[in-house]
Amino acid sequence: MSSGGGSLNLRKSQTWPRLKERAIRLLFFSCAAMSILTTIAIIAVLVTGAMEFFRMIPITDFLTGIEWFPSSGKYGVVVLVWDTILVAVVAGVFGLPMGLAIAIYLSEYATPRTRSIVKPILEILAGIPTIVYGFFALTFITPVVLQPIFHDLLGFHVGQFNILSGGLVVGVMIIPMVSSLSEDVLRAVPRSLREASYALGSTRLDVSLRVVVPAALSGIIAAFLLAISRAIGETMAVTLAVGMKPNLTLNVLDSAQTMTSFIVNIMSGDVEVGSPEEKSLYAVGLTLFLMTLLMNILSQMVLRRFREVYQ
Repeated sequence: MSSGGGSLNLRKSQTWPRLKERAIRLLFFSCAAMSILTTIAIIAVLVTGAMEFFRMIPITDFLTGIEWFPSSGKYGVVVLVWDTILVAVVAGVFGLPMGLAIAIYLSEYATPRTRSIVKPILEILAGIPTIVYGFFALTFITPVVLQPIFHDLLGFHVGQFNILSGGLVVGVMIIPMVSSLSEDVLRAVPRSLREASYALGSTRLDVSLRVVVPAALSGIIAAFLLAISRAIGETMAVTLAVGMKPNLTLNVLDSAQTMTSFIVNIMSGDVEVGSPEEKSLYAVGLTLFLMTLLMNILSQMVLRRFREVYQ
């Protein structure tokens, strides 16, 4: 009897861990499946709404038109895409080099104590709500920085809303992402490469720029692409700083309207449900989704193509 009871207890003690392991595995699988289902649902909503819009407005007019005036029935998305890219370019020109410089400093120059101070500050910068950045651009960058320089000194007209202000503030927003990702890949470069360069008489600047950065170039480029995709998808900061006027221009001192700011403008206004103007939200949202998806895919391709593997 005692041996039978002991074997029963043994089977119970073995069954419970297996059930527990299956439950945990099911929980993890459910979380992964939920993220996939959410992505599929978002794509389905965008595609369904966009198809309804393209039944009203030809897709060729949407993709090739250069005028965006929904009230007049003109839905050329080129102008919105152009304004979005122009803001992202300004943000990249300002934020990418600065983020990389910060990453090089933290990886190659900063002491552990300095790094422990600077990194939390960057994390605070990343945690500031984007609408606060928009107010900062509207109340400080444009009136205090841009207008005294470009208007008072150089004689250019600078409106309250302009592309340069929005691009600069978005550039500030992407600095933490660029610096954090770039620092990780820089610190992953083996110490032996640095020591070999120092043994040949190289300075710290030479080692940083000619050895460490080239060795981590794939990760740096991927960080740049992810940051640009983040800039393309930014909403509230550019809505407040750039304006609501679609403008096919190269003048960064003019106001403009990005795809995200158009979506905010329509959602906050009185638009008839089922109208082409309301359905255009889905077409613009799908275009924005495809742009950011392309940037993410491109960054993954760069990582796989140029990744350096060190032993």
